[in-house]
Amino acid sequence: MIGAFELGLIYAVVALGVYLTFRILNFPDLTVDGSFTTGAAVAAVCLSYDMNPVLAILLSFAAGAIAGAITGVLHTYGKIDGLLAGILTMIALWSVNLRIMGISNGTAALSNVGIRSSESAFSGLREAGLLGTWGAVGILFVAVFVLKLVIDWFLSTDLGLSIQATGNNEQMIRSFGVNTDAMKILTLALSNGLVAVGGALVAQYTGSADISMGVGLILIGLASVILGQAFFGNRWVWLASFGVIVGAVLYRLVIFAALSAGLSNTDVRLITAVIVVIALLIPRFGIGKRLGLDRLMRGKQTEPAAAPATTEAEPAAVPAKEAQQ
Repeated sequence: MIGAFELGLIYAVVALGVYLTFRILNFPDLTVDGSFTTGAAVAAVCLSYDMNPVLAILLSFAAGAIAGAITGVLHTYGKIDGLLAGILTMIALWSVNLRIMGISNGTAALSNVGIRSSESAFSGLREAGLLGTWGAVGILFVAVFVLKLVIDWFLSTDLGLSIQATGNNEQMIRSFGVNTDAMKILTLALSNGLVAVGGALVAQYTGSADISMGVGLILIGLASVILGQAFFGNRWVWLASFGVIVGAVLYRLVIFAALSAGLSNTDVRLITAVIVVIALLIPRFGIGKRLGLDRLMRGKQTEPAAAPATTEAEPAAVPAKEAQQ
């Protein structure tokens, strides 16, 4: 159970990256299936050469950002459909990731790199006996929440608002002189950079990087985003980003419950698809409204109270004016 919470918070980093493209930019980016493995591969190679884990994570972010930027360039300047551009980059990254992991032992290509004996970002927690306890869950939550606050702050800046406007109404924001192509490339780079960081963290947490670990990752990211926003909505960025974190944890808990009930690991993709379908159907059945979350998100509690105050004040205002005349 605690392991599901830990993995859910780690995958929340990936979900936040998917949120930037899927919700903010309104861009269906499939690059994440490849950039996730790229981040894991870069981190594994760096740790195999005893590099500092934090530096390895930063290099993973840079590698993922480059992959996302390539997709952005193919889409904006190459005029390739966004979905196809992401698929092309994802396919190319399969070979690139094999090459990267081959660096760990000097071979041309390698499909798996083990780093259990190397120092990782979680070594301190393991040595302190916190990993696998609620203490580690609390530390991971604080770290992910700080990342969420940074993203919220960035999206509230002029640059972040330009990115949001690009996703909402590209033609309108372009008329104000904003380079929408640059906004797309930047957002795709940041998104895949975060996804690569998630891959680096997962590799360090599990102790290995594998070429197939990113297959179907877009489903995990979308499940987290959609599941969280089915309850918290997408009206406010700060609440939506928090919903993404909650959705990532809920997703891992559902997978844990399914596996504990006797389902096989081979059923995980099916379970993920079912979770996405259910999350998409939740708003249609008004479950959020029944739980009272719509009042929290839309502020409907204050709107009805304002109307009676206005209508009651008007009759008293009329005699006052007549008295002055």
